[in-house]
Amino acid sequence: MNEDVRNIVLGVIATAFSGGFGWFTRTYLWRRALRRKQAFFGLPTGSDCLFVVNRQMGGTDSSLHRNDAFALLEISALIKDCGANVQIVTHDGARQGFGERAEFCVGGPSSNARTTAHLASMLPGVRIIVSSDPVPDRGAISVGGETYRWEKGLVEHVLLARLTTGRGSRPVFLLCGQTAISNQAAARYLARYHRKLADSYGDRSFCILLKVVNSDAYGPDVTELVADVTSAARTPAAAAV
Repeated sequence: MNEDVRNIVLGVIATAFSGGFGWFTRTYLWRRALRRKQAFFGLPTGSDCLFVVNRQMGGTDSSLHRNDAFALLEISALIKDCGANVQIVTHDGARQGFGERAEFCVGGPSSNARTTAHLASMLPGVRIIVSSDPVPDRGAISVGGETYRWEKGLVEHVLLARLTTGRGSRPVFLLCGQTAISNQAAARYLARYHRKLADSYGDRSFCILLKVVNSDAYGPDVTELVADVTSAARTPAAAAV
């Protein structure tokens, strides 16, 4: 074997080794990221989860608001990435506890009865003014001694929570907004920042308050983190005084 042929052979071997090592590294990192995502959402491959849909706020039937449908699409993409299966149920048709299957529950208590149950049992420090009349504080969220009001098209708030009942239980993700567009904004925030949330909270429960800014102009795209209200939200209001 002359010098030129030997150099060619060594070059081919080096290229193959480099390519194989790169493929192995990319595969390892992808699988690690997938396992972290599955652990955060409680969605191992082949598992089932619930998506609890609300009715359109102020509506008299079971119609789903367009922005809540968009929230469903945002979350469905996350579920598909984890290799899990989703069952869609209406808020008044979900008759089961929590912990056995991951759950995504969308909508405030005025449009989602299951949200009302979750707030009462897992976030007793949250108070939301529910009224069928257009009162000034309609939809206002009170937590931790602060009240966050809704200014239509200008300022809308939404609670985004990951709730578990103990080690090994599957989480409930609660997207409890003052409007349908704030529900969609929470779904988009969850899809965009789930890695950051997983880094911050791991497998623990949390509840954060988000603000949607000028939705008339920007839709659900401009969303700001207002505060982590986990402690206040999980403390019964009477005990917090």
